[in-house]
Amino acid sequence: MDLFNYSRRESTEVNVGATPLGGANPIRIQSMTNTVTLDTEACVEQAKRIIDAGGEYVRMTTQGVREAENMKFINIGLRSQGYDTPLVADVHFNPNVADVAARYVEKVRINPGNYVDAARTFKKLEYTDEEYAQEIEKIRARLVPFLNICKENHTAIRIGVNHGSLSDRIMSRYGDTPEGMVESCMEFLRICVAEQFMDVVISIKASNTVVMVKTVRLLAAEMEKEGMAFPLHLGVTEAGDGEDGRIKSALGIGALLADGLGDTIRVSLSEAPEAEIPVARKLVDYILQRNDHPYIPGRVAPSFNYLSPVRRETNAIRNIGGDNLPVVLSERLDGSMDINEQFKPDYIYCGKNLPENRREDIGYIVDATAWKPEYTHVYPAFNYEQMIGLHLVQTDLKFLFLSYMAMTDEVIAALKRHPEVVIIAQSNHPNRLGEFRAMAHELTYEGLKNPIVFFQHYQEDEAEDLQIKSAADMGALVFDGLCDGIFLLNQGNLSHTVIDTTAFGILQAGRIRTSKTEYISCPGCGRTLYDLESTIARIKAATSHLKGLKIGIMGCIVNGPGEMADADYGYVGAGRGKVSLYKKKECIEKNIPEEQAVDKLIELIRSNGDYIEK
Repeated sequence: MDLFNYSRRESTEVNVGATPLGGANPIRIQSMTNTVTLDTEACVEQAKRIIDAGGEYVRMTTQGVREAENMKFINIGLRSQGYDTPLVADVHFNPNVADVAARYVEKVRINPGNYVDAARTFKKLEYTDEEYAQEIEKIRARLVPFLNICKENHTAIRIGVNHGSLSDRIMSRYGDTPEGMVESCMEFLRICVAEQFMDVVISIKASNTVVMVKTVRLLAAEMEKEGMAFPLHLGVTEAGDGEDGRIKSALGIGALLADGLGDTIRVSLSEAPEAEIPVARKLVDYILQRNDHPYIPGRVAPSFNYLSPVRRETNAIRNIGGDNLPVVLSERLDGSMDINEQFKPDYIYCGKNLPENRREDIGYIVDATAWKPEYTHVYPAFNYEQMIGLHLVQTDLKFLFLSYMAMTDEVIAALKRHPEVVIIAQSNHPNRLGEFRAMAHELTYEGLKNPIVFFQHYQEDEAEDLQIKSAADMGALVFDGLCDGIFLLNQGNLSHTVIDTTAFGILQAGRIRTSKTEYISCPGCGRTLYDLESTIARIKAATSHLKGLKIGIMGCIVNGPGEMADADYGYVGAGRGKVSLYKKKECIEKNIPEEQAVDKLIELIRSNGDYIEK
């Protein structure tokens, strides 16, 4: 693939009812109902709301044969009202359900982690090579009849791997790794290819964006190695709601779309399903603006590994670069100093006008022509035309606004003489990511270790638009290990604190700097065993001040303990109106009445010394 120039990965076309995907088709958008699948009218009405919002596929949970059978009547109900949007059955634990559902829907999702393998128990199992091969044959024996049913009914399938539901068998050989997720998928794909069944879509998801992006990159490479080009469905599971859900989804999905990966997406929000569609539409449309952009010349640094990137080696200049956490730069050109203390910028760019009410816990950046030696906590910013004056300013930290196309031999030579310079990377290119990558790789190629802060500029009046676009632009830069800092500038009608919060949210979603509580919450479906949205609101109200804590909020057991395995505490639906509480992977208390469960969660956090009063 070309790191610097956008083009979509070539994939095979898959027939899904009247809406094929992959190949030359548009990137499709979808969602999933959270109604009970036995309630035909509720499912039909919610599916219509998803479709009317722009959804091109609608997925529904099918826990058992009764639910699978009822998909027939849901399908009839939609078709009778003029809706021909394909329906997708979501199957876990019971392959017999998949066999039934394949007769009534356009696509069936199966999960390799629990299709034949027993439900995950987190036990360490040991398999000899012979025993492992026998387990693969069990999968083949059960999968082939299902594929034959799909052939007869022209039903597509989605092989949907979730980080949270890898089987104990896969875990025994590969551990909880991206490589294990890829192999879990490839076992099923190889059987599909052997059976000449090609109407297959793949998803491979995680709530951890780093794991999700790395795994999809690995999967695409592994498929190419084995001569496969199946289309990809992208999503970040348990992304949450509100700002967090939008930023986390745009960061992970956007990073992959920007590299041409992805043929259909779902933005999983812990909100009404139809609310997911506009977010997904904005994300796809924004990425596709890069089509046919002017060519970006670039050369890949020999040390860079796209499939397993590490942080670029840089000098530590004060608190920027080296092993330091990425910094947040912000601007206050209007002279205001409104600051949210939880999301306080590390440096504020002031142009030529330094505010009088400066704080010692924030660094200030002024244009080099306005900088004075007597200033404290104030650092000069140059543009590349002023580089000849770099040596005239005696300070251990300087900033340089620089674009990739301005990186002349003279600029590179000057940077080699000035390791104290932090680059603020700029770009007006339609594919800003491509130019930023090209700059980082060129610096590495030249042996330069100057840190890079990425300057991203927008003109947005809605916070959601800024969140989606900035997260999509930063995604690959974060996951490639290139980000020493972020500088968001928005010239629309948004407050400085909203912009700063977005910048910190991006760094947290990329797992490179924590500034607040992280919630791993599922979007809900027909399996959800309690009121998800109100519960999330109550838990957030009680815990949002606990910086650095991870709390999983899961509607049921399907991905419950697994997807939130790196969470500190978990709140998981155990039965209708019943909740189980976890510390890490260990279940601490089972079947708590829903009305008591939030208070019990706080008690659990407090008893382990992790709760502080507001």
